[in-house]
Amino acid sequence: MYVYNEYDQRLVDDRVAQFRDQTRRYLAGELPEDEFRVLRLMNGLYIQRFAPMLRVAIPYGLLSSDQLRKLAHIARTYDKGYGHFTTRQNIQFNWPTLESVPDILAELAEVQMHAIQTSGNCIRNTTSDQYAGVIAGEVEDPRPWCELIRQWSTLHPEFAYLPRKFKIAVTASERDRAATQVHDIGIHLTPNEAGEVGFRVYVGGGLGRTPFIGQVICPWLEKKHLLSYLESILRVYNLHGRRDNKYKARIKILVNAMGIDAFRDAVDAEWAHVKDGPMTLDEQEVVRLKAYFTEPAYDSAAAADAGLQALLSGNSDFRVWFERNTREHRVEGYRIVVLSLKPLLRAPGDATDAQMDAIADLADEYSFGELRVTHDQNLVLADVAEKDLLALWQKAIELDVARPNVGTVTDMICCPGFDFCSLANAQTIPVAEAINKRVELLDFVHDLGEISLNMSGCMNACGHHHVGNIGILGVDKKGEQWYQITIGGSAAEDASLGKVIGKAVHQDEVPETVARLLEVYVEQREGEDESFLDTVRRVGVDPFKERVYAPHH
Repeated sequence: MYVYNEYDQRLVDDRVAQFRDQTRRYLAGELPEDEFRVLRLMNGLYIQRFAPMLRVAIPYGLLSSDQLRKLAHIARTYDKGYGHFTTRQNIQFNWPTLESVPDILAELAEVQMHAIQTSGNCIRNTTSDQYAGVIAGEVEDPRPWCELIRQWSTLHPEFAYLPRKFKIAVTASERDRAATQVHDIGIHLTPNEAGEVGFRVYVGGGLGRTPFIGQVICPWLEKKHLLSYLESILRVYNLHGRRDNKYKARIKILVNAMGIDAFRDAVDAEWAHVKDGPMTLDEQEVVRLKAYFTEPAYDSAAAADAGLQALLSGNSDFRVWFERNTREHRVEGYRIVVLSLKPLLRAPGDATDAQMDAIADLADEYSFGELRVTHDQNLVLADVAEKDLLALWQKAIELDVARPNVGTVTDMICCPGFDFCSLANAQTIPVAEAINKRVELLDFVHDLGEISLNMSGCMNACGHHHVGNIGILGVDKKGEQWYQITIGGSAAEDASLGKVIGKAVHQDEVPETVARLLEVYVEQREGEDESFLDTVRRVGVDPFKERVYAPHH
């Protein structure tokens, strides 16, 4: 993984010192609230319903074991003993005191971490595929390109005050696990007809009040032009994006208003000024960054170990976990392991300080001291030898991170909701718990295959409800919590927005509604291999709507 040099470290240390003084002046009454608000947001600090919330950057989701131990220490020392992993591969602390935040930032700097640009109208944390560099079928490892974008975008003086927040995601696989098409910019590493690898660039994706799927602005971009092209997109947005209405300030609104062709023309006109200038990438710089992401010292004898199949045959629980929570590795004899942060009756994405410490130990013992945060709020040990899987599984059970539900309907994406967020209209965590209870009662739940269920507590869509196969949006109706249901969404390479099935249902009816949707799927699917999403796309919304709102229900 990338390691800070003296300039990186000095930048982060200087920011800590600056914010410490800004916080001191604010608490002393020397800095007005409106001025401090901008400064705290630039350092990842929000004011939630009950306490400040600090969002810490985890660039492209990659963590060392030492960094995870530091996060555990912060949760234990400055918070209430846990952290919340988010859909942008970050971590949030929900209970720090304002006075303690400079100390937290100083501790983060000790392990090359920070909260810079995790909020505010700037370029946010660049995200990527959680299996980058280890999954079979990649064009190449996207992480060096993510790091390049991180270095370019961090404290970029021209883009510190954009019309609205800005998010970039990068992937290099046909299977899009980074939701790139619902980002302001989505980048796909892809070969052209001559076999040369470059970038397909999407623009104008995003969720929230007005969701859009991104559109292709450049089918293939030569690698050396990546930064100049990104800069040109940002300049057009910075110049023409709306600043009079925050709900219409995202680039998706601008692209939709101009049309993709006119927007592309404006970007190309800007790009003509910078295309072959100082931002043209030097091959030596690309080689330098790639050198940080070399493969670990894999055991050449791992592929020869033939004991796994016997273990799987002799232990059905282990086999179910293996099938659900591990993925094929590009190196024979290794597996990618997903640790589920979606146990029964606990907030999705939460991890306690004790769990984080113990998972850091697992990373050291079984995965070369590194781990990843996923887009759907789980953790990954990317390089586990097959011979170690049984021992790892047994330890994961003790830590309550071995629920065999990855990719299933109970592997929910869920924002913190009204219990924490000052913007939310409705609760999410109690609803997720109720859905878990109801779905576990279904005889067929373990035979449903992959289904994404995403839930948001407000229209800001932090839970990505628009692109869940089943999406749930909490709304307030005269002080009561109601939930709008959509089906047919996808954040993958076949990205689509879900369709509303009908009127909102009361909070108490949400679990039964989900159960009915699953029952219709089982009845309507053409064989067990047809996914929920494919079934919805084939039969439409009406059969699901009829069951949910049938009079006898």
